[in-house]
Amino acid sequence: MNGSDKIRNRQQNHPYSVSSITHFCSTQLQAPDLAVCLRLLLLSPALEECVVRAGLQEWMTRQQPLARSGPVLVSTAVFGLLHIGAGWQHALAVLAPGLALALLYQRSRSWTWCALAHSGMNAFAISVCGF
Repeated sequence: MNGSDKIRNRQQNHPYSVSSITHFCSTQLQAPDLAVCLRLLLLSPALEECVVRAGLQEWMTRQQPLARSGPVLVSTAVFGLLHIGAGWQHALAVLAPGLALALLYQRSRSWTWCALAHSGMNAFAISVCGF
């Protein structure tokens, strides 16, 4: 094995290599057509953030105004469960972005900012997985 083969082998086996990241990519993300892009960039972020942030998280926050972590953690968990259809690995992978979106909503109280951030995250996922 020459030097370039060793480097290539090390890159492929690195825990943060493209091949390990694309393990979390669904088939739709790997070959997105126009309909998939529209759904992931417009429809899903708007609907999910409207329901999870402006609906559930807002309702929980109003029910328990002093409880800050409960609404954030519950909405994060529900966000993960919404993605379970793509597999449990995907549902776990979206927990960190879901937490970021929940914290953004807690701070801004604007589901539209969350939907824009969500769309940006999906655009990043498409760029990593699909192209």
